[in-house]
Amino acid sequence: MPASILEEVGHLLGAALTRGTTTRLSCPSCGSAHVAQVLGDNGGISYVCTACGHSWS
Repeated sequence: MPASILEEVGHLLGAALTRGTTTRLSCPSCGSAHVAQVLGDNGGISYVCTACGHSWS
């Protein structure tokens, strides 16, 4: 158990940074990393680039 809340926050931030670098998506159209995951029409997973508007699944 961490001795302080700062230790816990540091641990969580470290895990988030590690996870973010290994699962980063980029837009196939413009190369931007500003990608949102959305539900598709049939419940599948799709992605949309918030920089250029391109969408794909």
